[in-house]
Order: sequence, then structure tokens, then C-alpha cells
Amino acid sequence: MNEEFINTFVSNMMKYLSHIPNVDAEVGTPYLIESDASISYDITGIIGISGKRKGCVYFTAPRIFMSHLLMMLGVKDRSNENLLDLAGEIANTISGNARSDFGEKFHISVPVVVEGEPQNLYLPERVRSFAIPITWRTYTPVLVVSLEDE
Repeated sequence: MNEEFINTFVSNMMKYLSHIPNVDAEVGTPYLIESDASISYDITGIIGISGKRKGCVYFTAPRIFMSHLLMMLGVKDRSNENLLDLAGEIANTISGNARSDFGEKFHISVPVVVEGEPQNLYLPERVRSFAIPITWRTYTPVLVVSLEDE
């Protein structure tokens, strides 16, 4: 994956967060992670990617961060179901926007949302996987992009 490819995901993440009132998040520097060192917090929204590229994109965050996002969105019901739905929505929106950049051969799955540490989240061994940290207040959720090169 080249820098332009990663920047597409960074841009899509920032675009998503910019629509949430009072959330002035910053994107940190993307860094490489090993296939056996997946990152996860309390809630993770995962999108499988197939077609021209294969792999996954996932968004993972602490529960309290997700609760604050719901509050900023004006959602009073911060139930567990809504927290999980939001994680899936974030992963789906970011990946869906990337699909519009990469074309119709960039296929995304429906989101899979996991609470707690995912038991079967394996990053491909032969793929360079990047973690993109997002900082807002004291929280640092992460977007992980793990896709084969063309």
C-alpha cells in the first residue's frame, strides 16, 4: 500500500468525524503493525474487502469514546446496541467512501461488530498493515487498514 492509498482512509476518517459537532479529532501518523499484533479495544467494527484487493479495514475504540460520540451526535440512548451499531457504521462509511475512490472492483462486506477482543481477527501475513491512530480528548481509537497491493 502506498501513501496515497493510506491517505484515502485518513481523509475518509476525518471527513466522517468532521460531521460530528464538537469533535475536533486529529489523525496521528500511520504506522506498520505485524500480522500477529492486531490492535483492539472494547468495540470493533470490521469490514472485509474483496475484489481487486483483499483484506480488511476495521475501526476499534474504547466504549467510553463511542459513548461520547453518540452523545455528540445527540443520541440519548447510549445502549450497548447503539454503541455497537456506531462502530459498524464508522467502519462501513469509511470503507464505502474508499470504494468510491478505488472503483467498483473494491468490494466491501457488511460490517461485523465485535465486543471485547476479537477472537478470530487475523491480519494477512504477507500484507503490510497500517494502524491509523485518531486522537480526541484523552481517547485514541484506531483505524486499521490491511489490504493486499494490486
